[in-house]
Amino acid sequence: MRKIGCFTLLLLAEPTSLTPCFTKHQHLRYNPLRDTWVLVSAHRMKRPWAGQVEKPPEEHVPRHDPHNPLCPGNTRANGEINPDYDSTFLFENDFPALQPDAPDPGSGQHPLFQSRAARGVCKVMCFHPWSDVTLPLMKKEEVVKVIDKWAELVEELGSTYPWVQIFENKGAMMGCSNPHPHCQVWASNFLPNEPALSDRCQRAFHQKHGEPLLLQYAKQEAEKKERVVVETSDWLAVVPYWATWPYQTLLLPRRHVLRINDLTAEEREGLADIMRRLLTKYDNLFEISFPYSMGWHGAPTGPHLTEDNSHWQLHAHYYPPLLRSATVKKFMVGYEMLAQEQRDLTPEQAAEKLRNLSEEHYKTRDN
Repeated sequence: MRKIGCFTLLLLAEPTSLTPCFTKHQHLRYNPLRDTWVLVSAHRMKRPWAGQVEKPPEEHVPRHDPHNPLCPGNTRANGEINPDYDSTFLFENDFPALQPDAPDPGSGQHPLFQSRAARGVCKVMCFHPWSDVTLPLMKKEEVVKVIDKWAELVEELGSTYPWVQIFENKGAMMGCSNPHPHCQVWASNFLPNEPALSDRCQRAFHQKHGEPLLLQYAKQEAEKKERVVVETSDWLAVVPYWATWPYQTLLLPRRHVLRINDLTAEEREGLADIMRRLLTKYDNLFEISFPYSMGWHGAPTGPHLTEDNSHWQLHAHYYPPLLRSATVKKFMVGYEMLAQEQRDLTPEQAAEKLRNLSEEHYKTRDN
């Protein structure tokens, strides 16, 4: 020990003994996309669970349900009849959160009671005419058609709106009210919170380092390999170093790409391939149709098309809730809501589990 003023310092002979073991010692990890930190506490996986157990996902979905409003030829809530589609099918959301017209609250508002006009459009896109298939069970060329439609929508809606959010909620556990394979596309006259935050963080990194944040990150992950789940010549799927959800993944192109409509035909085929492989591993983890929320983030559109967006890199987020089994999920409550995000196994552990799973879907193994 050494006395310095009124302080007593304990000198450690072996400081290396404090080197953390990420699987044993809690630690913080930085998320550069959000300028936030996540608490990693892998030892908590050993605690017994006596909490809520979810209902397993429905495994016997009929191919065509005459009462399902998303099936071909059926009538939706607004009275419109779906065509007998045989590929993707796009329509205006019957219960949109955003509509093209809304009154402007005007100026002169109190700083604590501000509001702005929110305008936009909401669309629903069915991936396939059959209700009993999901993206990993679709053919590669069918998934390419989904990607092509996503690109068309970003091109079309992005010519006017600053942000076009493509997202899929899969499974009742993630709030999906219909098992038919589909996603939603919301275009807004404002830049939402998450992409606005990501925009600031990516811009700051680019200004400091002269390279897009996620382009450099993809190169680093491709070299390290420890968090890679699936990779191809054009794409990389990793459990990000800063992941919050147990089996969260980040899907990245290896080339610098701003928006999904900038992808080449070859890259779209590669994207279809890696999506099917990643989602097959998800399903194989607990041998269920794996629930998740996913969405694409790319450079802003509309008035931002004429700006320099070179700090952006196209990417997709997958946020699955399941933690221990098909019926036990991660709850984002208490500390997560009031303090900061926390996870119960390391991203490296999650990546290894996913990486080692078969790429042959459990439903087709015996066929």
